[in-house]
Amino acid sequence: MIKKIICRSLIFCTILSLTYACKTAQTPQQNASNNLDWIHLVGAKKSPTVTKTFNVKDYGAVADGKTLNSAAIQKAIDAAEANGGGQVIFEKGTYLTGSIFVKNGVDLHIGEGVTLLGSQNIKDYPEINTRVAGIEMLWPAALVNVIEQRNASISGKGLINAQGKVFWDYYWKLRKEDYDPKGLRWIVDYDAKRPRTILISDSRDVTLKELTVQQAGFWTVQVLYSSYITVDGLTIQNNVGGHGPSTDGIDIDSSSWILVQNCDIDCNDDNFCLKAGRDWDGLRVNRPTEYVVIKDCIARKGAGLLTCGSETSGGIRHIYASNIKGSATSNCLNIKSAFTRGGTVQDIHLENVTMDSVGTVLQVNMNWNPSYSYSTLPPAYDPQNIPPHWKKLLMQVKPEDGTPTFKDIYLKNINVKGARRAINVMGMQNSPVQDIYFDNVSIEATTAGGVQYSNNWHFNNFSLKTKDNTKVELKDANNIVFP
Repeated sequence: MIKKIICRSLIFCTILSLTYACKTAQTPQQNASNNLDWIHLVGAKKSPTVTKTFNVKDYGAVADGKTLNSAAIQKAIDAAEANGGGQVIFEKGTYLTGSIFVKNGVDLHIGEGVTLLGSQNIKDYPEINTRVAGIEMLWPAALVNVIEQRNASISGKGLINAQGKVFWDYYWKLRKEDYDPKGLRWIVDYDAKRPRTILISDSRDVTLKELTVQQAGFWTVQVLYSSYITVDGLTIQNNVGGHGPSTDGIDIDSSSWILVQNCDIDCNDDNFCLKAGRDWDGLRVNRPTEYVVIKDCIARKGAGLLTCGSETSGGIRHIYASNIKGSATSNCLNIKSAFTRGGTVQDIHLENVTMDSVGTVLQVNMNWNPSYSYSTLPPAYDPQNIPPHWKKLLMQVKPEDGTPTFKDIYLKNINVKGARRAINVMGMQNSPVQDIYFDNVSIEATTAGGVQYSNNWHFNNFSLKTKDNTKVELKDANNIVFP
C-alpha cells in the first residue's frame, strides 16, 4: 500500500512539473492572448552602421526638379551596398525620381532641405510581383522600395512628395467613364495600378524614420510579408492638393513584430491599417498580421484611427495600439471584412485614446462595401480570356471558408467627444461578433447606433451620452447590457 501511494505521488509530481515547465516555456505566440508581454519585443533589432557616405551627386543626380534621377540614385545605393553598407545622402534641392530600391546595410538619408519628387510617368515604376489590396499580382514598384533585404533604413527630415494627383485623376476617369458603367467596380482598383510611395516587402530589420510624405498616388507605406520593422516619426500629408482615393497612411500587411510610433497621419482612407489577404488568394497564402504595436501617434482625417481589414483572410491578431489622438477621423476602431474573406480578427487592444469630431467610435462590419467586395463577371466577358488577377478575384470561396470571425476586442481609457454615432456593429447570424470589453470608456455622440449579431459585451466604467437621447438598439444580440 505504501509503495502504491509513493508511486502515485511520484506520478502526480511528475505531471505537475511537466505542466509547469510547459507553461513557463510558452512562446510569446502561445501566451499572447493572456498578456501583453510581447509588446516590448517588436521593431527592428538593428540598423545600418554608417561608416561611409555616398553622395548621389557623385553618381550623376541633378537637383533641378526636372531631371529624372532614378538611375543615379540607384547607382549610389548599389555602391553603398557593394561597400558593405553606408549612407546615401543628397545635397539640398529637389530630385525627380521613379522607383528606387534600398539594399542591405544601406541608409537612404533624405535630409532636411531635400525633396524627392515622384515621377508622374507610370513607366518610371517597373512592374514587380507583389501583393496589393489582398491579392498577389503584377503591380508597379513603389517610389521607394525595400524588397528582400536585411538591415536597411530610410531616414531624414526631408520630404517625399509622390505627386500622386495625376494617378488619382486617372483612377476616377477610368472608373466613372469605363468600369462602373460596365459593372466592373470590383476590379477597377486593381487595373488602375497606381504606385505606392514606400514598400517594405519580404524584409527584416528595416527602419523608416522622421520623413514627411505627401500626396501618395495610392497607399503611402505598405509593410508586406516582413518582420521586425520600425516606422518612427513619419508625417503623412496626403490631402495636399486634393483628396485622393485609397491614400492609406500605414498598412501592415501579413507581417509580424512591427513597431509604429510617433507618426502623424492625414489621409483620405485608413490611417493605421492591419491587413492579411483577400478571398481565395488570401486564404491560399494564409499569412497573418500579428504582434503589432502602434503608439504615441496622431490620426487626422482618414477612414479609421485603427482599422483591421477588410483584407482579413490570413488573420489579424495580437494588436496593441495606445496613446493615439484623433481629430476628424471617420472611425475610431474600424473592423471590416466580407462573406468571402474568412480569417479571424482577435486580441485587438486599443487604449488611451482621445478623439473629437469622429464619425463612428466602434464600427464593425462583416459585409463591408459589397460593390467592391464581391466579384461578378459581366456576361460580355469571356472567363477564359481575362487577366490572371481577375481570375483570382472570381475564384469561388466556400461559405465555411469565407465566414470571418471577430472576437476578443478590448477598448480601455477611451474618451471621445463630438461623435456622430457611438456604435455600429454588424456581425453575421452564423458568426456573431464575440466578447468586446469596455474599460473606462466615455463617449459623447449625436446618436447611439445599433448592434446586430453580437454576444458577450463586458463593461467597466462605461459612459454614453447622446444628443438625441437614444439608446443602442440591440437585435439578435445576447449578453449585452449597457450600464
